[in-house]
Amino acid sequence: MAMIEAGDAQSLMNLFKRKQAEDPMFFYTVQVDQENRMTNFFWRDGRSRIDYDCFGDVVVFDTTYRTNRYNMICAPFVGVNHHWKNVLFGCAFLLDEKTDSFIWLFETFLESMGGQKPKTIFTDQCQAMANGIQNIFPGVCHRLCSWHISQNAARNLGSHYGNQEFNHMFNKCLQGYCETELEFQSIWDDLLAKFNLTGNPWLMTLYNLRAKWCPVFSRHIFTARIKSSQRSESTNNVFHQMSTKTMSLTQFVHHYDKQAEKMRSSELEESFRCNQGLPSRIAKSSGILNHAATVYTRKIFKLFEKEFVDSLAVMMHEVGSDGTIHSFELNEEGHNRVYLVQLNSFNRTISCSCKMFESMGLLCSHALRVLNVKCWSQIPEQYILKRWTKDAKKELEANEHGELLQVNGKSSVTLRRNALMRTTYDVLSKAAETEATTRIAMEKLREMEELIEKEMITSKGEVNQKTSDNVVDCNASGCTFDETPVLNPPCVRPKGISNARLKSAMEKRRKRTSKDTVSSRKTKQSSKIGRPYSSTHTPLSSNFLNPVSVPMSTNISNHVYPTMRLLPTEGHANLPQPNLSFTGMLQSTNFMALLNKVFIESGISLILTEFLVENCCKKH
Repeated sequence: MAMIEAGDAQSLMNLFKRKQAEDPMFFYTVQVDQENRMTNFFWRDGRSRIDYDCFGDVVVFDTTYRTNRYNMICAPFVGVNHHWKNVLFGCAFLLDEKTDSFIWLFETFLESMGGQKPKTIFTDQCQAMANGIQNIFPGVCHRLCSWHISQNAARNLGSHYGNQEFNHMFNKCLQGYCETELEFQSIWDDLLAKFNLTGNPWLMTLYNLRAKWCPVFSRHIFTARIKSSQRSESTNNVFHQMSTKTMSLTQFVHHYDKQAEKMRSSELEESFRCNQGLPSRIAKSSGILNHAATVYTRKIFKLFEKEFVDSLAVMMHEVGSDGTIHSFELNEEGHNRVYLVQLNSFNRTISCSCKMFESMGLLCSHALRVLNVKCWSQIPEQYILKRWTKDAKKELEANEHGELLQVNGKSSVTLRRNALMRTTYDVLSKAAETEATTRIAMEKLREMEELIEKEMITSKGEVNQKTSDNVVDCNASGCTFDETPVLNPPCVRPKGISNARLKSAMEKRRKRTSKDTVSSRKTKQSSKIGRPYSSTHTPLSSNFLNPVSVPMSTNISNHVYPTMRLLPTEGHANLPQPNLSFTGMLQSTNFMALLNKVFIESGISLILTEFLVENCCKKH
């Protein structure tokens, strides 16, 4: 795609505008400095919002990637889906790694996800990032990525890190092979003494952060027990392949979209395979194993099956019972470690001292051993975590299919719109995979349109009244902007990884004068980055060039900036929708026109939602 005259930044802005016209759930926010140069920006599409609603309990956030044209920091938000594969929640580019930049980004990310915080976030060992998390995500478990710690250990510990015995002891602490805090402390002390590292400053700093990286300190918190090292390493490879020395920001977004599409196609294929029958099972006569094969995806079932097989080698004996609550001690053959399991036969609850269910969401081999001995043929319902099941993405929010969220006693146009978009987004993504399913969806959409038009005629008076109650005239609010183009980001060289080749000493001397000029310019504007003039000021959004409204919010506030006109934004149901097809889903079907007819009336919204679920999904 050709770059327009205003440059890469303005080309990126125009790309985001087109995406927003095509995808009503698309969200983006851009910061500029006083010279109208782009400094930070974040974007995510509608599918990422849906994925976050389903799998946003654990987020891996990484800042080790660069694009070399501007040396901006690429910061993707990554999660893990019900097939144990990476899923993209969004991406940002930052000018620097300062606390203010991370606060802005985390505020923006949280806003784009309707205020829903993750349970756990994995990052690298950056104090500015930690400050931002503490400020914006209080109460969220902050874990340090083991992959980054391993990389830093290799740089800071020299020859020690190549020692086999040292690596064994260090990784035992790092990877969570310690079962108790006392065991961790014992191994750590032995490590320092054996290799004479008691005063090592890097290890001292790492030890002070032990609650953030050693799993033994957070077993009670859900982390999906993901190997954050694997998530970061695989994503690292993807982003380094995408980023080349001369790649522009717009080109990167296009490559990001292609990678996201590959990941989503892989997910659809895996979901299809999951629905073709039960996976092979090591013991087909086991009721619990058959139940697990029915509810879990293939990959998660294999993880569950491994625990089931391991349970066969677990020795147990009951140490107490009052008729309802039974206590057991268990140990694995060849190991002395004892695990405590407690079973309540009345309310069908079970707990284990290993805390696997709390951290992973799957029953451990110790709990399964007890259930098998007690002849339980099914997994108790409360121990089937929906995010791991085949139905993880169905019925995203119960209210959206039933009550259709109420605000101030009225059903909100904005909330109904989001409810419809979430349901239809996934359905139509599946429908677009083949010509046959596309024809089915188009046929059903035409049928829905007839039903909706009949309902609108029946309730015409009520619809008109609700329309007048919900629509705000944006023009009357003074929402106008100039057409001043957004300028390219200043070229800076922040710390971290870069794909650029290392320069020779002569090349560095030649570049010194130009670098000094850039540094001077950066100093002049650094205090103004992200603070454009605004006629209205709010703590959260006043520094947004394009402050997209919170997806699940019903409050529409107009942020006016003299440098840019107001753009159509997600959540602004009052703005007219473009006459564009729902790109990437149903080509040649103007799906948005159909949705526009149903946003304003809750009864029609329910008709559409139920019709889609009953007809399109089951045909796929």
